Amino acid sequence: MSVRNGLLAVLTLGTAYGFQLHSELVSRAPHRRSVNVGQIYGTLERVVASGHARIAGTTDDGLPLYELTDAGRRDVETWLDGAVTDKTSGWDEMLDRVLIASSLPGARPQESIERYLGYWSLVAPDQNGVDAELTVQDRLAGLAVTRNARAAVAWLTAAREQLDAEPGAARGLSDIRPRRGRRPVA
Repeated sequence: MSVRNGLLAVLTLGTAYGFQLHSELVSRAPHRRSVNVGQIYGTLERVVASGHARIAGTTDDGLPLYELTDAGRRDVETWLDGAVTDKTSGWDEMLDRVLIASSLPGARPQESIERYLGYWSLVAPDQNGVDAELTVQDRLAGLAVTRNARAAVAWLTAAREQLDAEPGAARGLSDIRPRRGRRPVA
């Protein structure tokens, strides 16, 4: 899931607490604004349990700090550099990979863009003519795939141009500390 991968990717920048990770994820991938803090903490519990992150102390006011493990780092590299497949081609997944990669020092968002462009360019070639064997719903579904692919190619092309024009989009963790955070249970 992209939220999991996005959190792990943000942790490549250093230790952070849950609400801070929520803030970082939303600032790097604004389409994820609907992700609530409870989802973040639930995901953090799962990545700690799976060995992809660990608790690395606490903040001065007792909030648990999370850090990436070697297994988590490998997962981030695989996610950012991985092939685009039917399973990873969804719109939100594409936005996550490109937007988050563009925000991380050392990541290669242009390579993600090129992989997605290659995928979407092959997904739905122009449909010429009408196949009488297909139902209206089949043709409408095919039209949706074609239009979605065209929209993806248009967005990816614009994203590539924007990143070429502004290559300094990567940044570290914000110095502004979000005011909330889940207190550890005693």
